[in-house]
Amino acid sequence: MVDLIAYIDQMPKAGETLEADDFAMGCGGKGANQAVAAAKLGAEVLMMSRVGDDGFADNTITNLQTYGVDTRHVTKVANVSSGVAPIMVDRQSQNRILIIPGANKHLLPVDIDAAADDLRACRLIVLQLEIPLPTVYRAIEFGNQEGIPVLLNPAPASPDLDLAYAARCDFFVPNETELEILSGMPVATEAAIVAAAQSLMPRGFKHLIVTMGDSGTLYIGPDSSFRVPAPTVDAVDTTGAGDAFVGCFAAHYAAGSDIRESIENAVQYASHSVTGRCTQTAYATREAFDEWLARA
Repeated sequence: MVDLIAYIDQMPKAGETLEADDFAMGCGGKGANQAVAAAKLGAEVLMMSRVGDDGFADNTITNLQTYGVDTRHVTKVANVSSGVAPIMVDRQSQNRILIIPGANKHLLPVDIDAAADDLRACRLIVLQLEIPLPTVYRAIEFGNQEGIPVLLNPAPASPDLDLAYAARCDFFVPNETELEILSGMPVATEAAIVAAAQSLMPRGFKHLIVTMGDSGTLYIGPDSSFRVPAPTVDAVDTTGAGDAFVGCFAAHYAAGSDIRESIENAVQYASHSVTGRCTQTAYATREAFDEWLARA
């Protein structure tokens, strides 16, 4: 996805035209953001995606390669636009995002099988919902068949997501809004979030991780549950914070950290990410993150 970000004083009302203070364009997309975050932290990352045949395509592929992401399975689709995400960010660092999937819709289940040999070398498969659900389901099946842990970040949330498939993932990582959509329960308070999360566990979920913005992260597992608070920071742009969390969690877990340690690092990494503008450019390298942790 290509992020088109407008920085504004306040969100426009219906029919209202406002002047934006500033504009930025960058490479984004939930999967790409997560891949870049993990790569910047030192993980070896293989990306599977599709781009269009427009002016954004080569830039997207080159950008991933710049961060060290393996792009052998990021290919162009003829006569299709690349994915685009217009984003508005207000003075309170809150955002509104519109997603135009474009070529992302052309990543198909057969592509998972075509990449089987490369995927078997992975220690963790990370999925999002910016690609077709049948492709997500096939990737889950592949991970289960090969004994590879699977993490599903159900974003953007889809009420059509088959929770039976989602429960086959080792890690299910929604935010509050996604949890509300998928559980059908309110999430206005932390107690309500806990109740909504716990309502999913009887469906067979293994490890449920709910990201709650500046309130931190809730973990519910088969044997324990806990909350990791987020540090207080001066937020500039919250766009992509959830992706920073997932990328950092994936990098640490794949490197051998346990779940709690991976979550604790991911909370810190996501908090650091909101102190800069945009998504991937705001993500810290391993060295910068170590310095941040040393000052925490």
